[in-house]
Amino acid sequence: QQSELNSFLWTIKRDPPSYFFGTIHVPYTRVWDFIPENSKKAFQQSHIVYFELDLTDPYTISALTSCQLLPQGENLQDVLPRDIYRRLKRHLEYVKLMMPSWMTPDQRGKGLYADYLFNAIAGNWERKRPVWVMLMVNSLTEVDIKSRGVPVLDLYLAQEAERLRKQTGAVEKVEEQCHPLNGLNFSQV
Repeated sequence: QQSELNSFLWTIKRDPPSYFFGTIHVPYTRVWDFIPENSKKAFQQSHIVYFELDLTDPYTISALTSCQLLPQGENLQDVLPRDIYRRLKRHLEYVKLMMPSWMTPDQRGKGLYADYLFNAIAGNWERKRPVWVMLMVNSLTEVDIKSRGVPVLDLYLAQEAERLRKQTGAVEKVEEQCHPLNGLNFSQV
């Protein structure tokens, strides 16, 4: 029963109470029905909502995109072993070929095209740092492609907060997420 589910909601006892809710970066439709009512109620009753990052801010999105890039003048081909680079390139060619068959009629009805979607996800991949390419490749599956166009839980909640005219903010800056990932060495990635 929903009332017995772990809510990932912590209450900070103060007046008025504050809540801390743990989210996951997946399309919200995959998890929304499993989020207990106490968490949804806490969100509805809140006046101020802080997120990990402000995913509704164009600067945040731009900074996330920039931080993924290799230093100027470097390409992935320069930093990956040749065999891995070739396998990666072949895999991305396969994904691009398969993507039209992975898309749903609903996505097509909303005007999403496979080429556009592939470029939105994998565009400029040869300039990205290996860790970001790894994360990108992990999201290029049929299941993930079918759910493109559905916001991840964090973004959905941020959009709802804006719609409900709640005050919003972020607890982290892009650099605080970017630098640790970019600091991983190749063997760690």
